[in-house]
Amino acid sequence: MTYRDRFEAVYDAYYPAIHQYAARRAQSPDDTADVISETFLTAWRRIGDVPEGEEALLWLYGVARRVLANQQRGASRRAVLAERLRTELAADRPVRPVDLDHVRTAFDALPERDREVLALACWEGLTSERIAKVVGCTAIAARTRLHRARKRLAAALERQASLTIAMEEA
Repeated sequence: MTYRDRFEAVYDAYYPAIHQYAARRAQSPDDTADVISETFLTAWRRIGDVPEGEEALLWLYGVARRVLANQQRGASRRAVLAERLRTELAADRPVRPVDLDHVRTAFDALPERDREVLALACWEGLTSERIAKVVGCTAIAARTRLHRARKRLAAALERQASLTIAMEEA
């Protein structure tokens, strides 16, 4: 009997029992499928260690039990990490001062292409050379785009200032 034949015999004989074992203990159908696949992957890799007869089922239960324990430890680690990330992201959230709403309005009125190069330069602190890599152009083209975007933003801010002054005088 080849290793493949042996594995297929073990799989055919004990799949239903391992499926039920995993389904009763796993949190979701996806987790159940993961437990089954990891259990039989281990059996395939260690087919020479799998006992004969009914002992094979007990061996597979032991493997499935360890797979479930690893799953639960992984879920706990992910939950702790997710909570830590939520806390860090909430603390690092940029605060937008209220008195800069006019800048945001002018920025939002710009074309997407201008907003992107301005954001990369101002918010992310990238140089023209790095902006070029992000947007997929040459450094000279990025420098030109950034220069033109700054001019358009300045013009938009001047228009807003003129409108504000005109409204205050009226």
